[in-house]
Amino acid sequence: MNYLNLAVWGGLLLYFLVKLVASVRIIPPRVAAIVERLGKYQKTLLSGFHVLLPFVDKVTFIQDLKEEAIPVPPQDCFTHDNVKVEVDGVIYMMVTDPVLASYGVTDFRLASIQLAQTTIRSVMGTLELDRTFEEREVINQKIVSVLSEVGQTWGIRVLRYEIKNIVPPVSVKNAMERQMTAERERRAVIARSEGEMQAKINSSEGLKAELVNKSEGEKQRRINEAEGRAKEIEALAAATAQAIETVAAAVKVPGGEQAMSLRLTEAYLGKLSGVARKDATVILPADLTRLDEQLASIGLKKI
Repeated sequence: MNYLNLAVWGGLLLYFLVKLVASVRIIPPRVAAIVERLGKYQKTLLSGFHVLLPFVDKVTFIQDLKEEAIPVPPQDCFTHDNVKVEVDGVIYMMVTDPVLASYGVTDFRLASIQLAQTTIRSVMGTLELDRTFEEREVINQKIVSVLSEVGQTWGIRVLRYEIKNIVPPVSVKNAMERQMTAERERRAVIARSEGEMQAKINSSEGLKAELVNKSEGEKQRRINEAEGRAKEIEALAAATAQAIETVAAAVKVPGGEQAMSLRLTEAYLGKLSGVARKDATVILPADLTRLDEQLASIGLKKI
């Protein structure tokens, strides 16, 4: 009987020691512990050394205050044009109020995932398949906005949401690949045609510039030739005028008129001798005795 009592008291002592040790809590940084006293919220323990009342105080929740990434499982969604796609993502969030995170919702992580999935389905239903790949940022912002509305009630803060994959059916994927191939071929054809067009434009512009340069050169050549002929005529006219003035001045001097008549007579006779050949027939005046009258008829005088 004594051994039985000793065992009972030993067990009670051991239980008391375990509770006493459990009442000492060391909380690491960026972690909060929720303490309840007799089933009622008592306080929140932050990082450091804490001693609780044995058998009275109890740590019921431990909340991590660091940012965490919560994966959202893939789910099937229907787009506005009735195409089924599989969408998954990641929620980046952190606990801002440990008390609300413990008592405001049963499991804030599961609740955030469920709310994100329902929001994704509603947003994807408003977009066509082609736009879902372009409007990722819009979908992300919409989910963050919806989660932020309940974040104050749940004691959490949603920092961002990122869509990981949008997977369409295999048939749609093949059709999209064919469409992309056709689009690339169309762009290639357009690029080649634009290149050929630009090459022809450049060639025509070069030919045009060549013709313009040739016409400008021909125009300048003709202008230069005309200016040269004009200067030549001007020089000949000036020389002729000077010669006439010289001759006129020479005629006015004593004996100048007789010398001019003699010079013209010699020139006339020289022309006659120059045009006559050995076998040529020369017609002479009938009366050579009247040579002075013949010369006078052409404006010359016998000296």
